[in-house]
Amino acid sequence: MIDIISYEKTRELFGADNKFELTEEQFSKFSIYCEMLKEWNEKINLTAITDDCEIAEKHFLDSILPLTMVDIPKNSTVIDVGTGAGFPSVPIKIMREDLNIVLLDSLEKRLNFLRNLSDNLGYANETVHSRAEDGARTVEHREKYDVAVSRAVANLQKLSEYCLPYVKVGGMFIALKGSSGRQEVDEAKNAIKLCGGEVSRIVDYTLPNGDGRTLVVITKIKPTPDKYPRNSAQIKKSLL
Repeated sequence: MIDIISYEKTRELFGADNKFELTEEQFSKFSIYCEMLKEWNEKINLTAITDDCEIAEKHFLDSILPLTMVDIPKNSTVIDVGTGAGFPSVPIKIMREDLNIVLLDSLEKRLNFLRNLSDNLGYANETVHSRAEDGARTVEHREKYDVAVSRAVANLQKLSEYCLPYVKVGGMFIALKGSSGRQEVDEAKNAIKLCGGEVSRIVDYTLPNGDGRTLVVITKIKPTPDKYPRNSAQIKKSLL
């Protein structure tokens, strides 16, 4: 259990401005997550943030705040591209257990952590070991998801090419960005269009500590052309 940050303090943090009413069960799951994150972080590099209070705010709350800004339909299939330590999708799952979560990452050791974490939380989250650009070209995953999410992976130009191919027409790609998010949207307009997307919402906001954030919601309005995503060498060589 989280020792430094109590249930009451966590509820106060999550409930600021009436954002979330955290139940004891949800707090318990976040506590398990926090302890496992710190334990596994001693063996593999998962996060530079190891203080309980900062984990609660900069990882957990940061991951779930988009739920107050965009409506994810009930029982949606959600793929977290480049999930790392499970952000944002595992905290989202704790708050929205109806969602079907797929965790995609290129490192097997991170997926081992996520499998153990999911088991301890009682979730049947699916894990996929793949680079983002490779998984998006497979029949199993191409345009199969209602929602793609990504946090702290790459700039939006690359992310759009990585993520939009996973999304069904009519679905959406939700990018959790820092304070430079609007500038990234301007730079990514061509990539978004080429991959079948259209920016439907941009929201600027701050964490309780004052850190700036930008939420970018991109609607999938047409199929992604077969040539996207390109291979990693092509993506590194030139942006769309």
